[in-house]
Amino acid sequence: MVDHNAKLAERARTELADVTVLENEGSQGLSDARNTGLRAASQAITAFLDDDAEARPGWLASLIEPYRSPDVVGTGGAVLPRWPDTAPRWLPPEFYWVVGCSYRGLPVSVNPVRNPIGASMSLQTALTLKVGGFDSMVGRVGTRPTGCEETELAIRLTAAQPASVILYVPDAVVDHHVGQERLKLRYFLRRCWHEGVSKSSVVQLAGASAGLESERRYVTVVLPAALLRNLRHGLTGDMGALMRFSMVLAGLAATAIGYLRGKMR
Repeated sequence: MVDHNAKLAERARTELADVTVLENEGSQGLSDARNTGLRAASQAITAFLDDDAEARPGWLASLIEPYRSPDVVGTGGAVLPRWPDTAPRWLPPEFYWVVGCSYRGLPVSVNPVRNPIGASMSLQTALTLKVGGFDSMVGRVGTRPTGCEETELAIRLTAAQPASVILYVPDAVVDHHVGQERLKLRYFLRRCWHEGVSKSSVVQLAGASAGLESERRYVTVVLPAALLRNLRHGLTGDMGALMRFSMVLAGLAATAIGYLRGKMR
């Protein structure tokens, strides 16, 4: 999928002879690029893999196996970070979503989730198109680190079919290459702020009950556990833990400020 870049599309068709290259037919951005792929799909299930992620053996089979149940309308796999060097000591695993990866707080076995992570997910093709696909007003455009297009669509998907679920499948693993530019404090805070803004858009579209369903547990259970764990380790002299403690507070504050800013708009 090429997003409004004719030269890149031409190069891709030349160099990737055995691959069908599509160009985004809608407005620029990730949402309509994915919608173009959905419309071109010929199978009942459409799987999505980011261009900076590599699927491990068995990824696709694991991702689609849950569709044996008619209640499953979507699945999401585990997205593991592949760092340029080593994992940054200051970045809490609870905030790995900042770099597009699975984070501490997700299920450790196959379980329902509100929405998948976009780098490794699959959706029922026809149902997704029936509910309108991804909303082009939500999600990443270019390098602006916005998101939540998967969240907003997932809410509409499960609402459209009674008793339906989206499942997190940890065995469907991809390795996500994390660029050096994402390992800077400025990016971390900017990404958290934009996440808050995006969440406010989802709440406007889907309501606070569905739009903040996962965030309530994240803020009341996952983050307090992270703060206590890192504080306890920090008091024993672990400077990395103290940095992670600070980043949990900073990330939460930046996200909350972005959310309030979005609501004010």
